[in-house]
Amino acid sequence: MSTSHSDTIYLRLEGPLQAWGDNSKFIIRRTAEAPTKSGVLGLICCAMGLSRQAARERLPELNRLRMGVRIDRPGQRWWDYHTVGAKYGVLSAEGKIKATASTGEHEMLVSRREYLCDASFLVALQGDAQLVGEVRKALEKPVWPVFLGRKSCPPSAPLIDAADRRGQPIHDDLLAALQAVPWRPRLEQVDGDRPSDSLTCIIEWRASKLEPSAPAEAEVWYDAPVSFDPPVHQARLVVRATVPATPGDATQRPTPPLPRPRADYTDSQYRAVRERRIKADNHLCVFCKSPGPRMTTQHITYRHSPGGETVNDLRSLCGLCHDAVTMIEYGLNMGLDRIDPQEPRWRQRIIDKRAEIIRFRSLETRRRFLSAEEVQ
Repeated sequence: MSTSHSDTIYLRLEGPLQAWGDNSKFIIRRTAEAPTKSGVLGLICCAMGLSRQAARERLPELNRLRMGVRIDRPGQRWWDYHTVGAKYGVLSAEGKIKATASTGEHEMLVSRREYLCDASFLVALQGDAQLVGEVRKALEKPVWPVFLGRKSCPPSAPLIDAADRRGQPIHDDLLAALQAVPWRPRLEQVDGDRPSDSLTCIIEWRASKLEPSAPAEAEVWYDAPVSFDPPVHQARLVVRATVPATPGDATQRPTPPLPRPRADYTDSQYRAVRERRIKADNHLCVFCKSPGPRMTTQHITYRHSPGGETVNDLRSLCGLCHDAVTMIEYGLNMGLDRIDPQEPRWRQRIIDKRAEIIRFRSLETRRRFLSAEEVQ
């Protein structure tokens, strides 16, 4: 933690779902485009173990922290369906609990709730070094589980951003602080994750000697919390700015694809198991019952390959049926577990693929015996 009068803490707010309510009321519960100050301070109070009532005493101090948000990944807006009031009831305009006409039970309130899906934000909080240090300590070891706006939205990354753990120079300007942290793509050498050449920042504006009046483009956000119970908020001014999307280290390493399962057909143990399987099937194809000139075996699973196959891992097939089953497997991009030709659900597909192979091979066979004049 810095020993200077002011300090900055960087938060990474990232998860499958986020919801930052601002002025949502009644049954339509929307989300803001970026984390609200009420939501971020509520997250901090949760990490500190403060109840809604106890948080009221700390909110004046926490509100003195100046907040900036960089939208690294805006996400997509999703809607979900909720019911509220089960077993508790919903009050009518007259102050009475609503009841259903058919059963007389407490009526539930149906609501639609909006979420930001797959979004990522870098939040910078700037203020007194001692207070920032207390916030950092609480977020590193939260008393209660934290969430991104709603309890159904857990974070998928550590709340303390990697830039904060590495230590950043002290910036008096929030925009400069946000610009100093590189934008991190998900994977190395992947440009599709980059939103654009620049990133939008939402900076809390406060009057100063150099700028005593708010700029004309300043927006009013009613998200500075005075109380969480009951919910009371004050207005604050924010301005929008952009910073270059300078790429840094990737947050994930690309996972190499799993090797395709294969059998070692030269392995003596496999060849012995193969002969036992064909003998157990009386040297007949288990699908068409033909002895076939090219009797072979089909792996119905590669879980014990290579070298550990058992008789139950194989099925005897003629050359035509083996080719048909293999083509279906490749078309379905099957992995460890493959087609068991004895299962009824595969029967028609194998029959159709056999017929397709016969038609194709018959045409190729006829072409081989055409004379030069006929080919022309």
